[in-house]
Amino acid sequence: MFTLLQGTDYMVVLIIGLIVGYLSGLLGKGGSAVSTPALQIFAGVNPFYALASPLPAAITSTISATAVYSRQKLFNRKVILLGALFGIPSTLLGAVLSKFLPGKTLMIMTAVFIVSIGGSLLYSFLKRKNAGEEAVTEEITPAHHKMIIIASLGIGFLSGLLANAGGVLFSSFFIKKLRMPIKQALACSIVLSALLSVPGALAHWWLGHIDWNIALLLSLTAIPSSYLGAKTAVRMKSPLLEKLFACTLIVFGVYDIIYTLMK
Repeated sequence: MFTLLQGTDYMVVLIIGLIVGYLSGLLGKGGSAVSTPALQIFAGVNPFYALASPLPAAITSTISATAVYSRQKLFNRKVILLGALFGIPSTLLGAVLSKFLPGKTLMIMTAVFIVSIGGSLLYSFLKRKNAGEEAVTEEITPAHHKMIIIASLGIGFLSGLLANAGGVLFSSFFIKKLRMPIKQALACSIVLSALLSVPGALAHWWLGHIDWNIALLLSLTAIPSSYLGAKTAVRMKSPLLEKLFACTLIVFGVYDIIYTLMK
């Protein structure tokens, strides 16, 4: 079934899938920001395939983790519906335009944005005193709707343009602007990551950017590892999870900046 591409180490791809899948479930993200550079550096994957091939795996990893979050009743249906309604078409637009626009500058800008979000979140988390478990609320006021629509359009467009599921940006937005509890923010963002990965994967498949051998390997390993990551997240105390999430944003953002500048 598999026709191995020259220079690609598929055992390394399996290991990358396990690690990225776990992080996806733990941090409510699709994992493309980590898997794309990892595939190029450690598995020798062609840059075009490394960019878009993780998208199908983002679908399976997020669906697997969703099973854990759903049992905890952490989803906010209004937020997910609005995010998908406006995020999916903008994802398609971004994916179609990706073949016309240079992505290097946008990738650096996105990474800088992620680092700034991580630093801001970490500062606010450390500043907060006596932080405990926050109650999950379904309260999303009409004033929030416009913010969600604008954010979904922007995040969806970047997701399509950069072949990224958008989980990091969604979860950061939910925490920072909607004041969501950390676990609810991760739960909602992982569902939206799965939904936005579908049109993004289809568009990049049409553009010939996906190696389905790599995509299948990543998808198979992501199913159990993302489930385990989500189980870890729901059992972890919220203050610890908040700090882990913020630090991860900073590390991934800095890593992406360095990698993009050096390649």
